[in-house]
Amino acid sequence: MAAVFAALRVLLGLFFLLTGAVKLSDRLSADLHRHMQAQFGRFADVFPLAEFGYKPEPGRYLEAVGWVEVVAGLLLAVGPQLLQELSNFVLTAVMIGAIYTLLALKEPVATCVPAAVCLGLLLLLSVRGRAAPAKGKFE
Repeated sequence: MAAVFAALRVLLGLFFLLTGAVKLSDRLSADLHRHMQAQFGRFADVFPLAEFGYKPEPGRYLEAVGWVEVVAGLLLAVGPQLLQELSNFVLTAVMIGAIYTLLALKEPVATCVPAAVCLGLLLLLSVRGRAAPAKGKFE
């Protein structure tokens, strides 16, 4: 079973690495990169800190999320265990933010499915790492 979770961790890490790379460059898919640029213009409008007067510039917001996904995805896939756990936490926060953003924009619930699936897989990886405490000699 450990091999299944290791494979899931690597595949999920590579997935985030790829999605982050698409946000950073138009070399992988120019159409998708342009679409992401347009979407992040909308995403900046419902940024959670907008209520406090901070609205990120959409291009920088796209770049920041892209770099977070690239670095955290790489660390999730091939990093040491401590950094895997940290990157899992960071990517979980990114997915919660993505779901919040889509719901705040009143997008159809179906558009939240990819982020929700990724969030579920990240939580699964996080929970499976917490083994039950070893039973004592007299239990």
